[in-house]
Formats: sequence, C-alpha cells, structure tokens
Amino acid sequence: MYKKSSAALAAASAAQFMAALDMSVVNVALPAIRPALGFAPLDLVWVVHVYALAFGGLLLLGGRAADLFGRRRLFTGGLAVFALASLAGGLAQSPAQLIAARAVQGVAAAAFSPAALATLAVTFEGRARVRALGIWSAANAAGGALGVLAGGLLVEYAGWRWVMLVNLPIAAAALALAAAGVPADTRTGPRPRLDVAGAVLATAGTGLLILGVVRTDRYGWTSGATLGTLAAAAVLLAAFVLVERRAKAPLVRLGLLRSRWVAGANVFVFLAAAGQFAAFYFVSLYMQQVLHMGAAATGAAFLPFSAGVVAGSVLATRIVSARGPRAALLPGGLLAAAGLGWFALISPDGGFLTDVLGPSLVGSVGIGLCLAPLAAAATTGVAPHEAGMASGVLSSARQLGGAVGIAGLATVAAGRTGAGGSAAALNDGYALSLGIGGALFLVAVVVAVTVLPRPPRRAAAAGTPAGEKAPVAG
Repeated sequence: MYKKSSAALAAASAAQFMAALDMSVVNVALPAIRPALGFAPLDLVWVVHVYALAFGGLLLLGGRAADLFGRRRLFTGGLAVFALASLAGGLAQSPAQLIAARAVQGVAAAAFSPAALATLAVTFEGRARVRALGIWSAANAAGGALGVLAGGLLVEYAGWRWVMLVNLPIAAAALALAAAGVPADTRTGPRPRLDVAGAVLATAGTGLLILGVVRTDRYGWTSGATLGTLAAAAVLLAAFVLVERRAKAPLVRLGLLRSRWVAGANVFVFLAAAGQFAAFYFVSLYMQQVLHMGAAATGAAFLPFSAGVVAGSVLATRIVSARGPRAALLPGGLLAAAGLGWFALISPDGGFLTDVLGPSLVGSVGIGLCLAPLAAAATTGVAPHEAGMASGVLSSARQLGGAVGIAGLATVAAGRTGAGGSAAALNDGYALSLGIGGALFLVAVVVAVTVLPRPPRRAAAAGTPAGEKAPVAG
C-alpha cells in the first residue's frame, strides 16, 4: 500500500510539474518560434494565451468530471492527450498547427491537474496527506520557476521545438507511475448526470474572463473590447450561479463555498497567485531588460527561488501537521509580502547579489509555506465524491489570480514607466508593481486571520482541522 501511494504521489507531482512548466517554458522560446514558423507579431502571443485560456477555462469542468467519470480515468487520459499534443507542437510546421497543439495541451491539463489533486486528497490521511500536498505544491511551484531556466537552456542548446518535446519523457514517467499507484476508479450506485448547462456557462464565462484580462496588453483596460468581454463574462458567470442554485447535480455545489476553509483558501490563493505570478514576470524582466542578463542566466537566477519554495514546503508540512493550515499561512503570507516588498527596492544599477538573491530567498520561503496549507484548507471537510470539485475550484482561483495579477500589474508598470524606455524608467515600473504584489499578500494574510477558523489547541491538524471533520453539508 505504501509503494502504491508513493507512486500515486510521484505521478501527481510529475504531472503538475509539467503543467506548471508549460506555463512559462514557452515564453522564453517565443523569439525563436516567430521566425521559424513565420508568425505575425500580434499573433505570436496566442502561443501563450491559448494555453492559459483552455487550461483556466476548463478547470471547473475537469474537476467535476473527475468526480463523475473517475479520477484515474481523467488523470491518465489527460496525460496521454497532453503528450500527443506536445509531440504535435514540437513537429508543427505552421502557426495554426502550433496554436492548435497548445490549445489541446490546455484542455488536457485541465483534465489531469484537478484529478491529480483530488487523488491525493482522498488517498492520503493525517500527516501523510499534509506531506503529499506539500510535495505536490512544491512541484507545482518548481515547474513554474524552472520553466524560465529550462526554456533558456533548451532554446540555446537544443532548439525551440524541445520546449514542447521535453514534455514527452515527463508524461511517460507520470503515466507509468499512475499505472502502478493511482487507485482504480470504483463507483457504487448510479452516476450523477453531468451539469451540461453549468459546464457551458462556467467554461464560457471563465474563458471570456481570462481572455479579457490577457488581451489588456493589446486593447487596454478601458477599451470597448476589454470592457465588452469582461461584461459578457460577468453575465455568463452570474447565469452560472443561478443555474447551479437549481441544479440537481451541480458542476460546483454552492454550499461547498459556505465552508470557511474552502472560501478562505480560494480567496487567499487568488490574491497570492496574483502576487506570485507577477513576481516571476517582473523579476524576470528586471534581470533581462535592466540588468541585461541573458535568458539562460536569468533562468539560473531562479534556482535559489526554487530551493526556497522547496524549503518552505518542507517546513509547512511540519507546521500544518502540528498546528493546522492557518498557522503556516500567516507567517508564509508575511514572508512573501516582505520578499516582494524587498524586490520593490530594486535599482537600475543593481545586481543579482544585491537586488535579487536576498528577496528571492525570503519571498520563496514564504510562498512555499503557503502552498501545501492552501491545498489542505481548500479540501478540508470535503466529501470524497466532491474532491475533484473542490480541486477544480482551487485550481481555477489560482489561474484567474495569476492572469489578473500579471495583466493588472503590467498596466500599473506601464503607467509608471510612461513613454520612457530607459533602464531607470523600466525599473520604476517594475518596482511599483512588485510592491503592489507584496501588498496583495498582506491582504491575503488578513483574509486568513478573519475567515479561516482557528482550531482548538489540542486539535490534530494534519490537514483536517478540528471543527471540520465531517464533510461539508449541502
């Protein structure tokens, strides 16, 4: 049993690492992809956007499908499709072929990512559950951080196609581990019907919301295109809520969100993802455009950040096992805020050792302290047959927070920079946005203090805080 659960953990972690890696590894390769396939300048960004749209827009559906049709089935099927799409993208001969492959990758990731988290939530218990969620969360963060390094090295030494083909051995390993460790799907009684209306409204509404946000680099927040897209998203999501209130088998049971653990964790992860994703983005730009570091050197500079996330995740496992998720989220959020606040002091004539290394270590440990507790809190008290639903909600909150954070803070940075393109002007814009990212973590800490329950001192937290032992009632 131990070997099987370890294999399941390794499979879930490898899959999540790959999904996070693909969010950042392709960015570094864009300058090489454009001449190779003949992309128009304005079309190139869709290599990144279409993945984010498909991934973020379908996470709620993917999470619920895992509950209804089987976590193992969604996990392994999603991995297989992701591998095939990666192969197709690596062999693409035209812009349309690459964009289509990226879209299929996003769909597949939306299937296996919530299924992986749900599998861990129901496979492990007590301290083992906290440890498993910590490893899974660290793999997720490491994939995003190492994507910059991997992209730079692959483009420089192997060619841009390998930013797609690198997924093949990872997916193959995850599939082999899943075959050995992920429990077979079992069901007693009739399978509930899929909430088709809710699925359509949630996918369309979330997709439009992400589309409106990611296109602000082209149209601006006050443009008719952006406002119209966001308004349409709001209408669809409002209709989704109305449909879910009446649905017999809803895509997202609204009663789930009445749990203080679930609601607090999702608000926290939205705010934290906005700050974290923006930190990756602006620190990378600072090193390349202000400090004039190359792509490979910039990627290598993120290694201390990855190490800090892992260290924070290990520490969080011990804290959550002893005192519950809340006890790790508070210091984690404060450390992350301090790290981004330190980043806000960057200088145009600075350097890696003076302006990047210190805040990277502080901020990354803080982020690592938050990851596993958030996954634990968001699935606390959730019945096993709704684990995929809760996982899909958490993953959606993370993706939406990241998209809104990068787009919104990029607008702030551009407003501060103005028309000037000097290193000093760019530095001022990046510094302001990084400082606001730190403030978002402070707001997240306030949410943790005011919303998340405080368990009794004698409660054995281990991912199941006292007062939430029973499944959340509907």
